[in-house]
Amino acid sequence: MWRGLVFSVAVVLAVGGCTTGGGESRVGQSPPVVETTAGSGAPGAVPSASERRRRVVPRVPAGVWAGYMVFDRAAGKVTVRRDAHQTVRSASVVKILIALDYLESRREVPAGDLALLRGMLRSSDDRAATVLWTRGGRRAVVARMVKRLRLVDTAPPPADRPGYWGYTAISAHDVVKVYRYLLERARPEVRDLVLGELRKATRCGTDGFDQYFGIPRAVRRPWAVKQGWSGFGTVPAEPCGQAGANGLRYRPAAAPDLGLGRPVLHTTGTVGEDDRHIVVVLTLHPAGSSFRAASGRLTALTRQVLQAGGI
Repeated sequence: MWRGLVFSVAVVLAVGGCTTGGGESRVGQSPPVVETTAGSGAPGAVPSASERRRRVVPRVPAGVWAGYMVFDRAAGKVTVRRDAHQTVRSASVVKILIALDYLESRREVPAGDLALLRGMLRSSDDRAATVLWTRGGRRAVVARMVKRLRLVDTAPPPADRPGYWGYTAISAHDVVKVYRYLLERARPEVRDLVLGELRKATRCGTDGFDQYFGIPRAVRRPWAVKQGWSGFGTVPAEPCGQAGANGLRYRPAAAPDLGLGRPVLHTTGTVGEDDRHIVVVLTLHPAGSSFRAASGRLTALTRQVLQAGGI
C-alpha cells in the first residue's frame, strides 16, 4: 500500500480540461449490419452469444474513421477488432500513461501529487496532466512507457511540439495492452489507484465537457473509463456544469497519422465484473463536427462494438 498518503485531498474540478486531448445524442446513429446464415438453427431458435457476434458488424458512420478492439480477459482473446493498429492522436487517453510513468517510479506519493493524479484521471484535468508531463520529461514519458509496456504503435508527440501530450500517437491495439498491463502486470497499489479513479470518472470534465459518452452511455456499471476528446474548442457549446478555461490552445502540428485538423473522440476502459472486457473505440470525425453529434455517433458505434464483442 502507498505509505504516507492523505486520501482526503479535495480535487478542484473548476480548473483545466480536455481540449488537448458528453451527453448522449441520436445524431448519426446507424443500425448495425446483421449478417444471417440460412439453416443456422431451428425456426424461432434463440442464437447463441457467439452466433450474435458473427452476425453483428458495427456500422461506422459516413465520414468517420474508427479503430476498435474488445478483449475478453476470461476467454483470453480478442472478440472483435477493426483498424486496431492504425494510429491517431491520443487526446486525454495518454493520461493513463502519464499516471503509470509517475507511479511506477516511486513507492510513496505526496498528498499534492495524489490530488493531481485524481483530478487527471477522474475529471481529465489538463492542468494536472501538464504538470506531471513536464516533470516527467515530456516526450520521455511516452518513450519509457513504450519500452516498459512493449507498445508497438504508440509514439511521442512531434519533436517540435514536446508540450502537446495530446498529440501522442496511439492505436486501439496498444490501448488494450495498456489496460492489460494495469490489470495483469502492474503493482497492486498502482493498479488499484489508477483503475479506482477511472471507476469514479466524473460526469463533467474540468473543462466543462460531458465525459459520459461511449462506454458510460452504452453499458451499465461496473465500468472504468478514460475518455479523450480534441478539436471541439476550449469551451463546450453545451457546458456540463461550470468550468474555468486553462488558457491552453493547441495549433495543429505537422505530424503523420494523428488526424490533425479533424476532431477526435475516444472511449476506452474496462466493462463487467472483475474487469472482464477491455473495450477501446477510437474515432476521428469530419472537420466542423459538433461535440453533440460526435458523441452521439461514438455512443451508437460503441453499443454495436459491445454487441459484436459479445457483451
